[in-house]
Amino acid sequence: MSDMFPDIHDTPASEADIRAALRQAADLAARYLATRGEYPVIPNIAPGDVAAALPDAPPEVPETLEAVLGDYRRLIEPNVTHWNHPGFLAYFAITGSTAGVMGETLSAALKSNAMLWKSGPAPTELEERVCDWLRQMVSLPTGFVGHINDTASIATMLALAAARERAFPSIRQDGMSGRTDLPRMTVYASEQAHSSVDKAMVALGLGLAQLRRIPTDDAFRAKPDALREMIAADRAAGMRPIAVVATLGTTSTTSVDPAADMAVVARESGAWLHVDAAYAGPAAISPALRPLMRGWELADSIVLNPHKWMFTPVDCSVTLVRDVETWKRAFSITPEYLRTDVGAATNLMDYGVQLGRRFRALKLWMVIRAYGVSGLRTHIERHCALARELGEWIDGDDRFERVAPTPFSLVCFRALPQDANATATEIDALNERMLARINTDGAVFLSHTKLNGRFTLRVAIGNQHTNRATIENAWTIIRCAYDEVAGA
Repeated sequence: MSDMFPDIHDTPASEADIRAALRQAADLAARYLATRGEYPVIPNIAPGDVAAALPDAPPEVPETLEAVLGDYRRLIEPNVTHWNHPGFLAYFAITGSTAGVMGETLSAALKSNAMLWKSGPAPTELEERVCDWLRQMVSLPTGFVGHINDTASIATMLALAAARERAFPSIRQDGMSGRTDLPRMTVYASEQAHSSVDKAMVALGLGLAQLRRIPTDDAFRAKPDALREMIAADRAAGMRPIAVVATLGTTSTTSVDPAADMAVVARESGAWLHVDAAYAGPAAISPALRPLMRGWELADSIVLNPHKWMFTPVDCSVTLVRDVETWKRAFSITPEYLRTDVGAATNLMDYGVQLGRRFRALKLWMVIRAYGVSGLRTHIERHCALARELGEWIDGDDRFERVAPTPFSLVCFRALPQDANATATEIDALNERMLARINTDGAVFLSHTKLNGRFTLRVAIGNQHTNRATIENAWTIIRCAYDEVAGA
């Protein structure tokens, strides 16, 4: 019987072959990191171009790694949007640093799955320690316990599940379907809150109809008085407020909700307070920026993304939880095949819905050690200074207007038409054409949002290698695009 199955080895088989293969990959990665700014930020291709160059079917027989890497160089690397590019100023810019890439590589080699302490002792304990390092770095009090998820979207969904568990523990066993003894459960978030709150409402069966959007002020911050009124009205109507989401650094504008005031309202109603600080949370590493986070220490849970502003390759999202027992009760299920005899050790599978867990803590640990707190602080403060300077240039040019404050490293602005009588629709069209023209240049990539219904351009500064020359070049491209589009 055994003769029917040839002896199949790993590809490559020997340590020397493995070393040679990994050296080729390391050389490719090193070259890319050293020359990341030489590609256009967005590849000049059309949908379907990459797929057309790929075989329709998988190979029947093994191919050499040289052939695989050759196709990587030819088809993949040139045809990604280069998030690691200094000119990537869209969404929230990121950096996959050398230390982070090194950690990601070693994590892949270890292939550890820290679902249980026993299945990943070092990964489990490193995750706990590195999350507590981050808690200390942003000056949050003891009592918060951290773990790592892939993204803030998952962290927000888990936080709302924990809020539901606290409000109605019977849901764990009996569910919600078909029950008449449960009131409608309401959740409150700013008009500017991330769409992950909406997705969590859908995924958890709470329903979008029970998501209340808190009005915002002129700086796009949630109004606590409006929150209090909304909760009072819902309670009077027989509904049960279970959670409030405060955003410190909104996606569109990086505005900062008044977390301290929202915490008071949440506690009055018995609602869970979740703070979404996915982008801006790491800014609290800087004592100068830390006051903007006032009140987040009162939260039940907080999410911060090192893969946004701490030079850690995606994905790495840290959730800090105060009420750990409620959180774990929402998710903990231990079948017989996962029972262990190691006592009080942490089993990270109890902190969420996933069982398999990548060793994300390794890259974060390496990044923090490679940069040090002082290095991270310096980069964050430099990015904010660049954003303020760009904001000043925009303020000084009557062809443009800044349309939101710049508390961190994001600048929101609009172009103004030469015709003072232009309609709102015409102004939006001008800005849309400008954005398209800017992004065809290849040197930078900007994104947009809508504020008060108006099309708005965003410049997000966050890559380690984005410097003043990058921003000066972006400003030149923006002004040239205006001249071309407005004069057309």
